[in-house]
Amino acid sequence: MKRPAQSGAALLTAMIIVSLIATMAAAMAWRQYRAMHIEAAERARAQSAWILQGALDWARLILREDARANQQGQAIDHLGEVWAVPLAEARLSTFLAAEQDPTVDDGPEAFLSGTLSDAQARYNLRNLVAAAATALPAELRTLARLCELAGCPSGTATTLSEQLRAAFAAKAEAGAADAPVQPANFEQLAWLGLTADTLKRLRPFVTLLPGPSKVNLNTAPREVIAALFEGMDLASAERIVQVRQAQPLRTLDDAKKLLPATVDVSAERASVNSDFFIVTGRLRLDERVLEERSLVQRRGLDMLVLSRDRVNLVLEAASQ
Repeated sequence: MKRPAQSGAALLTAMIIVSLIATMAAAMAWRQYRAMHIEAAERARAQSAWILQGALDWARLILREDARANQQGQAIDHLGEVWAVPLAEARLSTFLAAEQDPTVDDGPEAFLSGTLSDAQARYNLRNLVAAAATALPAELRTLARLCELAGCPSGTATTLSEQLRAAFAAKAEAGAADAPVQPANFEQLAWLGLTADTLKRLRPFVTLLPGPSKVNLNTAPREVIAALFEGMDLASAERIVQVRQAQPLRTLDDAKKLLPATVDVSAERASVNSDFFIVTGRLRLDERVLEERSLVQRRGLDMLVLSRDRVNLVLEAASQ
């Protein structure tokens, strides 16, 4: 009479054991699946870092060759040089050695592109911070004219200059509670109360470098040139832009010949060469885009990487 009850208990025990084994197997399969994905993501991250480092080294090599050319002749930097030609998006396999077969499909397709741009083509806000009392009014007027040409809201120049100088003042370095946080790059200017729309309008014309710098008249847009000097207008700045396309400016005297005599082209604020460059490397892998922007300073034949900012983007957002 006890056999049915014993059989039921044995069946229940067997079901519990099977359930435990199935649960453990599922957990082990999930852990293995998760570990594989983590390993794949880590491998992709490491490979992307290597590729973007290679793109940065390539850009530094181009700048070093340009520096050698400048040493052999007149030191000028303009948009007709090799460094200003962007690297169009190309499949990564096209960069492989000739003895390798680029048609072999051994992984996801990756595409690399990049650009080298002149950081001194923009007005450097660090000039405003480092300006002495005698030079400060001219820097403030330059920023005001630039904000007006960029279509920024009224009072943007005043707010930006006050907040920026307060952030870099001695009391800010001492950690004053009411002092603004010091921005290290253009994106961090949002800490000073600038809206996203204002930053978007200023981005083509303004930068924030580690130290003061001059504006390169061979690469600057007409708005920056027009805002740089007293008595300048967009028409005069456009004349410089048109002329330099056929023949780059070799000295500041070349620019003076194109401007009214009342415009003072100061060598303290303008030049025809550059030391700071922005290297942008872009790697497209499946549905993701990895972009890295590096600030490079050229000192003779030495190329110093001052900062590297990496951004992960989805393909849809990056293509807009």
